[in-house]
Amino acid sequence: MPEIYGVGIPTSDNSDRPLDAAFIDMANNVCGVLESGVDPALVASRLGSLGWRTRSASWCSYEAETAWCRIEIDQTDDGVTLINGVIAPHRIDDLSTLFARLGWQHSVELSDENDNVVGERRR
Repeated sequence: MPEIYGVGIPTSDNSDRPLDAAFIDMANNVCGVLESGVDPALVASRLGSLGWRTRSASWCSYEAETAWCRIEIDQTDDGVTLINGVIAPHRIDDLSTLFARLGWQHSVELSDENDNVVGERRR
């Protein structure tokens, strides 16, 4: 399967499409930390260069979206970069792999509709 710019994410997923309608009203089910403290603007820029739709969500946070995921990227006062949003549950490994291949150490958690953690990825 072809890859986007060599980071191992399939191009056949129509990354440039807005979030699939099935996920629009879904409660947040993914959250995590980019442990390398990468700046939210850089995260949005890198995801944008891979075909994700990005926008500024506030003075210092960004939103990034593809057909299978929408995340908000923010940074705490002590420099920890946080993500939260919605993801197609079967794509959690794709998000983790993408972060890893971009060189970002991270931890992401997938929750079910009752806010129970059902999966965690660390790299």
